[in-house]
Amino acid sequence: MATTSRLRRRYSSIREARHLLLTVAPGAAWIMVFLVLPSLYLMAVAFMTNGPYGLPQMPLSLESFKRLAGFGFLGWSPGNLYTLLRSLWQTIIATGLVVIVAYPIAYYITTCRAKWRPIMLLLVVVPSWTNQVIRTFGWMNLLAPGTPLSSFAESLGFIAPNMGLYPSSFAVTLGLIYNFLPFMVLPLYAAFEKLDLAQVEAAQDLYATPVRAFWYAVFPQTLAGLLAGVVLVAIPAFGMYVIPELLGGGKSLMLGNLVANQFSGGANWPLGAAGAILMLLATFIGLFAMRRIGKRLGGGEQVVI
Repeated sequence: MATTSRLRRRYSSIREARHLLLTVAPGAAWIMVFLVLPSLYLMAVAFMTNGPYGLPQMPLSLESFKRLAGFGFLGWSPGNLYTLLRSLWQTIIATGLVVIVAYPIAYYITTCRAKWRPIMLLLVVVPSWTNQVIRTFGWMNLLAPGTPLSSFAESLGFIAPNMGLYPSSFAVTLGLIYNFLPFMVLPLYAAFEKLDLAQVEAAQDLYATPVRAFWYAVFPQTLAGLLAGVVLVAIPAFGMYVIPELLGGGKSLMLGNLVANQFSGGANWPLGAAGAILMLLATFIGLFAMRRIGKRLGGGEQVVI
């Protein structure tokens, strides 16, 4: 009987392991084919030498990383570092403004009647159903010279006469905010849905100011949604290509544009691969930083990414 029981348990464990393997296999295969293998290929290309027509060739070299840091055959140039810092700065500014805009929107949707909430969320999400290039061209038309927005900015003295708000860093930031706003509103709305209003009422009963009530009663409860939104916004914004290319007009080059140019017009695949690896490292560093911040501010597993 003991032998039969052991055989049954062993057969059951083997069957569970087989079922788990069949369940996980499609996702694991997808990640392996479309993430791991391309990343390994980029890592190999990044350490190769730039050959004719920009194609990688042997021997292995660190030349692409030196070029990325600004060291070329004519000496050192800060151009690539400026691009990296501009990408980081644009990402921080856009993410911060998205948070400022998304918080009241998510809270307002939560306070609406239950039958109106799906419609309000749909209004937030629907613009993202349109192709990103088409939406960006729409902003190009809205910010071009002679448009009401450009004329208003001109009347306030923000831009020179007959100059539009596009192309500019402002247009790039505005495009990033518009593009990634739904990715911040939805996690914050989910967090507001679980908000314990008793804590807010307790803070108000203790004569807390609105700012202190938000910081001590609302912010900790919405921290999980905030961090999730920051990850969904900051990581793709750092490597964005279409918006800086169209709204920046070549004046606000970001890291994604630098990488794309090396695989096309720049004809330097190893340099482009090195830039792509830098973007991957920035992603991992950002996720690690958000995890540490979540532990430091929230302390709960619900805020740990």
